[in-house]
Amino acid sequence: MTEQGRQQMTGGQGMAPGKAGGYLASAEFSTMLDRLGAVAARTGLNVAPGQQVILTAPLSAVPLVRRITEHAYKAGASLVTTFYSDDEATLARYKYAAEPTFDTAAGWLAQGMADGFRAGAARMAVTGSNPTLLAGQNPDHVSRASRAASAANRPAMEIITNFDVNWCIVAAATPAWACQVFPDMPEEQALEALWRAIFSVSRLTGADPVADWAAHNAILHRRASALNDARYAALHFSGPGTDLTVGLADGHDWAAGSEMAGNGVLCNPNIPTEEVFTTPHRLKVEGTVCSTKPLSYQGSLIDGIQVRFEQGRIVEMHATRGQETLMRVLDTDEGSRRLGEVALVPHSSPISQSGILFQNTLFDENAASHIALGQAYTKCMLDTQGQDEAALAARGANTSLIHIDWMIGSGAIDVDALTADGTRAPLMRKGEWVSDV
Repeated sequence: MTEQGRQQMTGGQGMAPGKAGGYLASAEFSTMLDRLGAVAARTGLNVAPGQQVILTAPLSAVPLVRRITEHAYKAGASLVTTFYSDDEATLARYKYAAEPTFDTAAGWLAQGMADGFRAGAARMAVTGSNPTLLAGQNPDHVSRASRAASAANRPAMEIITNFDVNWCIVAAATPAWACQVFPDMPEEQALEALWRAIFSVSRLTGADPVADWAAHNAILHRRASALNDARYAALHFSGPGTDLTVGLADGHDWAAGSEMAGNGVLCNPNIPTEEVFTTPHRLKVEGTVCSTKPLSYQGSLIDGIQVRFEQGRIVEMHATRGQETLMRVLDTDEGSRRLGEVALVPHSSPISQSGILFQNTLFDENAASHIALGQAYTKCMLDTQGQDEAALAARGANTSLIHIDWMIGSGAIDVDALTADGTRAPLMRKGEWVSDV
């Protein structure tokens, strides 16, 4: 489950589709944008009649935000409140703000959103940030600001990670992002290519996207149910540079696709999604693992990640690119060196087969099996009502200010499930499910 969604609580960055001609001015594009807005509001968020919606988005995502807002009201929303962010305003802080201020966050805004969620509001996020927006800024300032924002947002994030309300995150293509994904194309062509890719992997190009999402959810649910019925104790990933055993939390619960939030609303938190995921045991991860795709984080690409776990904790790390950034991530807090999620994604997923590195976790995590450093999603655990943080930690749930997914699956990776007595059952071979579990 993506960290992009967690970070979008106070808005994202990006640039608008602009005034380009061709496809971006066509009736076809308008139709596809409307489909994305409809799927976001109805399949993704599934707005309940009378429900308020808190929406965050890049300033330039206005065309998509308007479609989402329209469909939310048609579905019965009582009020849609949107918070926008802007690249230039974000950069101004790093260029001109005083040194001590990077430990400051808008706690009042985060608290207000948390209050809104507690009162029953749904949460909608549109992502589309420039992956390298902060690449040239002081890394210490970026790290401190991120840590302060994470701490301020924690009350709201706990509501999201506990899945107390329905929420959804979708993407809007932006010129800055598109030029990073397709660096050899002129800006307008890159923007068109990114929009087409988003529409395709978000399952919007068929005759009936709502029906297509229902069928896709049924497959994901069948896989999650099979894993829950089996009650495996651990997963073993093996392949080039990888020999990793991930123990699963006591009373873990596999989740996938559409899910019932605590407020009784069935929603799809991520559009798109290809994963089945659960909570690992924070103390029971052993071995070595290599990343199979670059990780885009805070304006930097981290690539060639190699780490070794002992008793659930990363004790050795290396990256061929972005090692300093990775080290800052691992030093965020005690929980940042432990896992909060493990997810299985087939190599044949549409995102993987597109061959595109989106440099956006919403997409890239759904191209390959992955693990996440940091905060666990306790909604992926059974019987948690009334249990405090200490009780959940005793069952294996990790706590951290971060939740960062990085990809470890590929067409060369095998996954076995381990029972409590050590019996092995093959789950994936060369990145594909061995059966339609």
